Amino acid sequence: MHRSLEGRALVRSTSSARDDSHLIATETIAAISTPPGEGAIALVRISGPAAVSIAEKIFRGKKRPSRFASHIQYFGDIVTESGGLIDEVMMSIHRAPASYTGEDIVEISCHGGTLVTAKVLEACLHAGARGARPGEFTERAFLNGKMDLTQAEAVIDLIRARTDLALRSATEQLEGKLGEQIKGIRDSLVDLLAHVEASIDFSEEGIAPDEGNSLRVRLDSVREQIAALLATADHGRILRDGVRVVIYGATNAGKSSLLNRLLGYERVIVSDAPGTTRDTIEETINLCGVPVRLLDTAGLRTSTSDIEREGIARTERSLQKADLRLHIIDRNAAPPAHFEQNANGNELLVLNKCDLPEHPEWKNTNALRVSCLTGDGLGALENEILSRISKQNLRPENALAINMRHRDCLRRALEACDRARKTLDKTFSPEYLSVDLNEALEAVGEVIGTVGVEQILDSVFGQFCIGK
Repeated sequence: MHRSLEGRALVRSTSSARDDSHLIATETIAAISTPPGEGAIALVRISGPAAVSIAEKIFRGKKRPSRFASHIQYFGDIVTESGGLIDEVMMSIHRAPASYTGEDIVEISCHGGTLVTAKVLEACLHAGARGARPGEFTERAFLNGKMDLTQAEAVIDLIRARTDLALRSATEQLEGKLGEQIKGIRDSLVDLLAHVEASIDFSEEGIAPDEGNSLRVRLDSVREQIAALLATADHGRILRDGVRVVIYGATNAGKSSLLNRLLGYERVIVSDAPGTTRDTIEETINLCGVPVRLLDTAGLRTSTSDIEREGIARTERSLQKADLRLHIIDRNAAPPAHFEQNANGNELLVLNKCDLPEHPEWKNTNALRVSCLTGDGLGALENEILSRISKQNLRPENALAINMRHRDCLRRALEACDRARKTLDKTFSPEYLSVDLNEALEAVGEVIGTVGVEQILDSVFGQFCIGK
């Protein structure tokens, strides 16, 4: 038994037709794989050992599903247990192992109405399938060796991608580029560990774990590769989650007007009355392939309103979590009391209302000048935002980037490699070196799902929609 999950178990295949590393499910699952709502077409999927026999029970056409050629669509009807018509559909069978999950898959393209799609799924369930959990199709693809864990995670990144750069990153990961790098690191660690353990088991043969600088050089190479991948963690966070850009300032400075301008439509109510924005409002824009999460916040001032005070408190919390702050000020007025320009690299001073005369005290202030009324200066502001983002490890020419789970695994691997390096330098017994390298190997293996991943699979695949 490989692992037991709610509603089904996975066992090793004993069939000579499959590689022994493949796993097959004892239950067959079904789900609607298209988004809820009305559309021209919806897709219902069935996967598992009984997929074809379930199709035989619910499909009526010129050919029986068991006689379908693989990957070819056939026209027919989906019927109830009593033979009543549910819908006219196109059905195809993708036979194992040449399918997404590595199992027999039946795909039913039916009309995209909410009720008719539910009826088609209901027919599948009555015929013997079980409703799939979120991500269970992709989980089975992973467990059956169709993809490693980084590729499985790339599927959800592909679905959620909001920019061309994020899409390219997910596509490269889905193609296995990250997995290949991780496997290369893992192979190097295996070679190192094999050499060290051979020196322990066959010490009489004269195999020494510290033959010159050879072992140190090889270990340093592994450490450098891991460190290079860890350096892409911020890049990955930005691609997947977006850059948090917080717009803040005093009331009536033009924060909401700036958000509307950057979005290109009227998202927030703009009023001359101070304190109009009481809560934090978040929207995402695409700046040259980079997702930017804009947060319009409550104006900073002393207030007697409990609601406004809470909004101001939320503004202050948002500022603490910001990747970049846009401090917007009305340049037509004198600088606020106790104003001091922040020289921090994660803050931009934006003087709004450049269509009006500038107050003399702003004359020598280094700031971006914009007009939310006319749009003047917004191009320069967007360019400066991108420039600041590019300094946060975002490199558009390199779309490959790790996620937070990968970072945790690789961080532990690097720490183990660092300990191994110290062990080498201090010429401790090779047994200590073996322990460190084993820990590094296990941590790297967790990234692609080769060791000890049972506890993280539910977390990874639970992020998926049902039917994927």
